[in-house]
Amino acid sequence: MRFVCFIGLLLIIGLPSKAQLLRSNPIFITDTSSSINITCDATRGNQGLLNYTPVSDVYAHIGCITTASSSSSDWKYSKFTWGTTTSAAQCVSLGNNQWKYSITGGLRSFFGITNSSEKILRIAILFRNGSGGKVLRNADGSDMYLPVTDTALQVRIMQPFSQPTYTRQPEPLTKNVGDTVTITANANQSSNLKLYWNGSVIAAQNNAVTIAANTPIISSGMQTIVSEATNSNTTSRDTFSFYVATPVTVAALPAGVKDGINYEPGDTSLTLVLFAPLKNSVSVVGDFNNWTQGGNYQMNRTPDGNRFWLRITGLTPKVEYAYQYIIDGTLKVADYNTEKILDPVNDPGIPAATYPSLKSYPTGKTTGIVSIMQTGKAQYNWQVPAFTKPNKQNLVIYELLVRDFIAAQNWQTLKDTLSYIKRLGVNAIELMPFSEFEGNSSWGYNPIFYFAPDKAYGTETALKQFVDECHKQGMAVIMDLVMNHSFGQSPMVQMYWDAQNNRPAANSPWFNPVATHPYSVGYDFNHASQATKDFVDRVTTHWMLNYKIDGFRWDLSKGFTQTNNPNDVAAWSAYDSSRIAIWKRIYDQMQATVPGSYCILEHFAANQEEIELSNYGMLLWGNANYNFNQATMGFATDWNFQWGIYQNRSWSKPNLVTYMESHDEERLMYKNLNYGNAAGAYSVKDLNTALKRNEMAAAFWAMIPGPKLLWQFGELGYDYSINQCQNATIDNSCRTSPKPIHWEYATNSNRLSLYNVYAQLIKLRLLPAYTTTFTTGNLSYDLSGAFKWLQLNSDSLKVMVLGNFDVNAATASISFPSAGTWYNYLTDATYTAPATAQSITLQPGEYYVFTNKNFRNIVVTAINEPGTPVANNHLAILPNPVNTNGIIEYEIPASGKLMLDVWDLSGKRMTILEDAYKTKGFYRVPFNRNGLHTGNLAAGTYLLRMLINGKQQTIPFIMNN
Repeated sequence: MRFVCFIGLLLIIGLPSKAQLLRSNPIFITDTSSSINITCDATRGNQGLLNYTPVSDVYAHIGCITTASSSSSDWKYSKFTWGTTTSAAQCVSLGNNQWKYSITGGLRSFFGITNSSEKILRIAILFRNGSGGKVLRNADGSDMYLPVTDTALQVRIMQPFSQPTYTRQPEPLTKNVGDTVTITANANQSSNLKLYWNGSVIAAQNNAVTIAANTPIISSGMQTIVSEATNSNTTSRDTFSFYVATPVTVAALPAGVKDGINYEPGDTSLTLVLFAPLKNSVSVVGDFNNWTQGGNYQMNRTPDGNRFWLRITGLTPKVEYAYQYIIDGTLKVADYNTEKILDPVNDPGIPAATYPSLKSYPTGKTTGIVSIMQTGKAQYNWQVPAFTKPNKQNLVIYELLVRDFIAAQNWQTLKDTLSYIKRLGVNAIELMPFSEFEGNSSWGYNPIFYFAPDKAYGTETALKQFVDECHKQGMAVIMDLVMNHSFGQSPMVQMYWDAQNNRPAANSPWFNPVATHPYSVGYDFNHASQATKDFVDRVTTHWMLNYKIDGFRWDLSKGFTQTNNPNDVAAWSAYDSSRIAIWKRIYDQMQATVPGSYCILEHFAANQEEIELSNYGMLLWGNANYNFNQATMGFATDWNFQWGIYQNRSWSKPNLVTYMESHDEERLMYKNLNYGNAAGAYSVKDLNTALKRNEMAAAFWAMIPGPKLLWQFGELGYDYSINQCQNATIDNSCRTSPKPIHWEYATNSNRLSLYNVYAQLIKLRLLPAYTTTFTTGNLSYDLSGAFKWLQLNSDSLKVMVLGNFDVNAATASISFPSAGTWYNYLTDATYTAPATAQSITLQPGEYYVFTNKNFRNIVVTAINEPGTPVANNHLAILPNPVNTNGIIEYEIPASGKLMLDVWDLSGKRMTILEDAYKTKGFYRVPFNRNGLHTGNLAAGTYLLRMLINGKQQTIPFIMNN
């Protein structure tokens, strides 16, 4: 009986190589191997340790994949803790960017594997520096592996070299017609060896373990090498193919096509256009050609050499096709223009509930991220095709991170939770970056694909449904856009790379080799380059037109400059006319595409520069976190927050987006509770006291004219540090780590009071009759001392805010804008103001918001009180799915007998939550899976039913483990 073993390898990326990324002695490792030397070459792979010094500071991180592993990434028996420098993990420098790690005493003994039935499949290994900050991996960022084999006959092609991926892939190789290819192969036992070149035998050696040959390339196209080993009853083969490009066809772009994917009528064909100046050849591989290069899929080059294009036909409508580009025969990348990617590393971590029916990755066909094309894709039917944007100068923006706002971390659940945000009264939601970023869990400031929404949050349709629902409820959607930089998995970065210096190449059309400014992360865009200008305009147009995004908050906007100040923050922040010109161009293009679209800058530059940008129509972030927090903590140092007032900056337009908290600042309540001041029995570290002081701060913040921003859950007094780690410790390295989600805060009466104060103040700001009061109203204030006051004085409304931020009583002489009756906006009380100044004493934390109009009849629906109903019943459970704690919201149009209960899908009633007479209005009640009335609901899907006056409404919800 003859056993035939085929190992197929498709060679699709390459560069000339002198040594393999990873090699071992012995070549064929078995679990009985007693001594193994593993050598790496840092000039290969991702070059993570290229030219690294000191050479003694290199360590192995090693484990194995066994029959007990659930996947190729499920390492078992890892020997060492990441980031430690134990001598047992230390590698020996061989010079020339090479290091060796040795295993002695037997493989199974080294890993401590005692279960005889557990088989070692691969050695998994990475080489790192002592801190773990620099790591040598495969070129695609994956872990490195060495196969552990049995003693059956095997043969392996050793040259050309292969990458040590889990399933071996060839290392870079670029060849042309006329070149010579050197081929070597090894067998694990003496056998009859042969080498085949395109089907013909070019070398044979009997009773040998190694064989070699040199052969010329005589024609272009696919070249196939086969090594074969045969003994008395077994044959083993190893095969790979590589492509030799044909001469490139030069042809002008077809009429009407543009960069990216151009779909054609009929839904069976399209034209790909890739901007890739200075490249010689580009081929397309994908599902449509079985991932094989060929002449029909070599792209045409335009006469100016800047673009490559190819028309692909014979596609099936609505079918997703995965594809990649192979550039100059050496670099394999996804299309940076794609609107969807498949990621073999991160896609398995996306729940099916978040992204149903996600296309499978083409495992075994290729490696790395792949792009997706799809003809005949169903178009989304917008329910709000033309949304009227709120006045930019009176925006109240709610900033949130999907990951840390709802446990399900997806668009559909966020959409179902919008009622909570809407009750707060805001008119805009700002979403932290959601275009494709590295990994699944991130703040999003590590972007890699700019036209594709990250699948970790859900589908394209789910995102559009979320935007549509926001617009239905009168809220604009602002996208946090990251175009100061990109990260290493971006094809745009990889296409022009200086491997020697480990940075973008000098000929990159988009990136600077070295950032021109401080605080740079990733790789810095050159915004003076025409290629970058065109790309930025394409990105903004895509999101505004295809997703109806209302505008952008631009991350690190001060970095959009070629004025070179890489280490001098003061010089970088100084007035920069070239940076202003860049931003005026971007703003003009946005307004030409969608008039009225928001352009919000995270700038923090010289006031003169910000005035010019503000006058031009842009909004700019105004960080008042430190000063407000000093005030809420009760410390007199730096507690004047007047820099959050646009008039105080000598601005003529109210275009300053003032905030007390953002994603990037410490949470007020965390510092209140941990560092707050005290005097006698009064302590800011007391929860209820701290919450009341945040109410006071909110009163001043909300009444300051101009747009406002608040960070998620600040309205409930979220009190976990921005630097909290997942193990509950505090460390700066955990700044972007996931944070606990505490929806049960909304059931705490004192936290609800803070929410309701925010809601009432925002409601007042956004009343149409008084818009000008909060945009261009006459303002006076004294925020310098403990007793702070702020006065708005417009023709339509006068407002007086008073507050004592000290921890002792404070007295001040106060003059109201007019004598007579004033109304405490937050209570039912009135105050009679005299015509002259009077002495007023406030206790610590005591505050008031007075208006000269009686708003007792204003429609302000408090979060836990009856209010004016909507036209139809409202029923929601937040969040959905529910983990342990949740909140049920319901609104009824008429008083009557209410039944609120939970049913399983078989029709069995699980519990009764409420059974009582209710007056018309809005209600909010806590929901706890282990509560008195919930019956310890098991994980699963249930129905929440509301029955009122004979009318029934039912919604499904999921109870998680």
